[in-house]
Amino acid sequence: MRVPQPPRSLERYRRVLLALLVALSVVLAIDPHDRADWLLENALAIVGVGVLVATRHTLPLSRVSYTLIFLFLCLHEVGAHYTYSLVPYDAWAEAATGRTVSSLMGWQRNHFDRLVHFAYGLLLAYPVREVFLRVAEVRGFWGYYLPLDVVMATSMLYELIEWGAAEVLGGDLGTAYLGTQGDPWDAQKDMALATVGAVLAMLVTAAINGFTQRDFAREWAESLRVKAHLPLGEEELARRTRAQRGGGQG
Repeated sequence: MRVPQPPRSLERYRRVLLALLVALSVVLAIDPHDRADWLLENALAIVGVGVLVATRHTLPLSRVSYTLIFLFLCLHEVGAHYTYSLVPYDAWAEAATGRTVSSLMGWQRNHFDRLVHFAYGLLLAYPVREVFLRVAEVRGFWGYYLPLDVVMATSMLYELIEWGAAEVLGGDLGTAYLGTQGDPWDAQKDMALATVGAVLAMLVTAAINGFTQRDFAREWAESLRVKAHLPLGEEELARRTRAQRGGGQG
């Protein structure tokens, strides 16, 4: 079956976003604070962009999804340039307003990494939802829960990758990549913020769909209805065994 091609306006929009991201990445690749950490931080981003480019015809996302992904990657590139724990947002705020963000909020550490973890859930939960709806054809409750679940799982996986990389690399590079800034609960807080961001994204999405989708309540209820009333597990295995024996005897 011939795969329908996305409209040309979407293709142009994707190219503009990619060009802007490449331009920002090139600028921020100039004299980063720690070149080795910059390379580590960008490894997963390059893989992610590569996947989006490779699937642009078979699974073209909406403009909303591409824009959300673009915004997240822009934040990530800023963090990779300075290292997340050294992004000078206080200096920027003081130059613009005469006050630092930390003095207003009473912060004792650099919280840019917290912002990006929150943005991970807030900005990427919707693109994940779009993939679930279009590939797995999930509906109702599962269209909101599964994106949240994926954000939580991948956030946990990233923390494990950070821990493993820090153990292998060690020294200043491992410390810069891990970015805990002396907080023993850094990983848990990062995962919690990503979860909060994803919950907010799915609540907003559900609210919009509730107002605009006529069968919203029916679809939600149908998604929670039991479709297969017989148990699986060993019961299903026994049924398959009986079916195979019956077919062999025939």
